[in-house]
Amino acid sequence: MLGYIARRVLSTIPVMGVVALFVFLMLRLSPGDPAAVIAGDYATAEDIARIRERLGLDEPIVVQFFQWLGNLLQGDLGISIFTNLPVTTLIAQRLEPTIMLTLTTLTFTILVAVPLGTLAAWKAGSLIDRAVMIFAVAGFSIPVFVLGYMLIYQFSIEWRWLPVQGYKSIFEDGVGPFFRHITLPTLTLSVIYIALIARITRASVLEILQEDYVRTARAKGQSETKVLLRHALRNAAVPIVTVIGLGVALLIGGVVVTESVYNIPGLGRLVLDAVLKRDYPIIQGLILLFSFVYILINLMIDLLYTVFDPRIRY
Repeated sequence: MLGYIARRVLSTIPVMGVVALFVFLMLRLSPGDPAAVIAGDYATAEDIARIRERLGLDEPIVVQFFQWLGNLLQGDLGISIFTNLPVTTLIAQRLEPTIMLTLTTLTFTILVAVPLGTLAAWKAGSLIDRAVMIFAVAGFSIPVFVLGYMLIYQFSIEWRWLPVQGYKSIFEDGVGPFFRHITLPTLTLSVIYIALIARITRASVLEILQEDYVRTARAKGQSETKVLLRHALRNAAVPIVTVIGLGVALLIGGVVVTESVYNIPGLGRLVLDAVLKRDYPIIQGLILLFSFVYILINLMIDLLYTVFDPRIRY
């Protein structure tokens, strides 16, 4: 087991190297020049050239890459072109809202989607099953920003129950203000995730319910609750856990849109601002961070397989 963990951790190193190279080349070779953005509309060619020299953008791409890679190996993600602040400092300032939004979304999604999918499988072919599937299809089809504006209009403008935008820290402002501001973003980000996990849960549990050992458990007089939880859901957990891990990429993309809609000062909003300004160091640092988190979560998912299914051995 320890050997497997060590191999998986070591395998992330070349993956992160490929991601770093891809991100660097993608940004450098795409149209646009951050020096021109900084200089403004009325800058001369000489002004832009001086800014490019100051930022090191006049160096060959190969030289720029190895300079950036050398700093990265020392834990230095670079300096923001526009704010002149270290990228690590900017990430630390924006980290809490994104982490809290992600945690509330994951918690709410799992608490809703898994029971919903299990219920749909148990009542397969019924009105409940059809209703869950209709919700899953609709939830997966509605764009995140459209759903966000719909919820804002209904809950904030029409009913005035929740604030339109902003973020309140649970550590500084208290639990009440935090949940009032995080509720709508969590609902917006959760819908598409719930739709995905509910559908996979239904398919997995429905397949397990047709197995012989489930019929045997029912023949022995075990309750439906025990059959669903102990036999069906537990044995269907591997594909469910897998899709939860894979859905993190979907969640990361949704965070960028959701934070923009609700004006949450998190990493998603930082990504959008950096892209609009072509702030290379911030974009590179955030994509590397998101990639590392995605790889780490999938590693944890792989290790959880042995917990849910003892037949799996590494």
